[in-house]
Amino acid sequence: MEIFGIDFSCAFGSLRDGKIPEKDCLLPLLSKLLGYAIVAASTTVKLPQIMKILKHNSIRGLSMVAFELEVVGYTIALAYCLHKGLPFSAYGELAFLLIQAIILVAIIYYFSQPMGIKMWIRPLIYCAVAPTILAGQIDPVLFEALYASQHAIFFFARVPQIWENFQNKSTGELSFLTSLMNSAGSMVRVFTSIQEKAPTSVVLGSVIGIVTNGTILSQIILYSKPQAAKEKKMK
Repeated sequence: MEIFGIDFSCAFGSLRDGKIPEKDCLLPLLSKLLGYAIVAASTTVKLPQIMKILKHNSIRGLSMVAFELEVVGYTIALAYCLHKGLPFSAYGELAFLLIQAIILVAIIYYFSQPMGIKMWIRPLIYCAVAPTILAGQIDPVLFEALYASQHAIFFFARVPQIWENFQNKSTGELSFLTSLMNSAGSMVRVFTSIQEKAPTSVVLGSVIGIVTNGTILSQIILYSKPQAAKEKKMK
């Protein structure tokens, strides 16, 4: 019995016999289910951040470079997974995260008016290069090098935001829900990537995500109380 590429026959067969499914049967099934759960959750993961910015009409405390690098990282990661032919459950969230990340950057640009010529150059270069990368129309060796670099890109996408939070002793308009879902998604993705026998580099990317997203989530929790007390005092 197969539904959406998930084989339930092994598990159902064991349950019909009154037995608990064995590990070799249960883990791949759990991996698939969690993979699709991540894909489903990814459709709204950045919505809390977008809504918070629009609600307050502010991008206070947000690092523009961090969100721009995030778009670049998602683009490379998605292109690589498509090129490797991995199952959709192993990378599907990247497509939805990329779309939301682009919308988020556009909103940040809007609230960063006026925008100078230098600021426009970055999105123009991205629009010119991204289609070629997503189509996989580049040298395989260069593709591997790009994917290897995307781990550094994601790492350095978080560093400016982490540093800005530390300097300001505040996380500004960062969304707790978005950061929580990013952290949880990275943890689950390590498990699913191992089960799907994804390349080590894919697993490494998820581990980096746990560390960096976890750091930002910790900062939001750490700085939220002092910030709330400060705002209450000002009132």
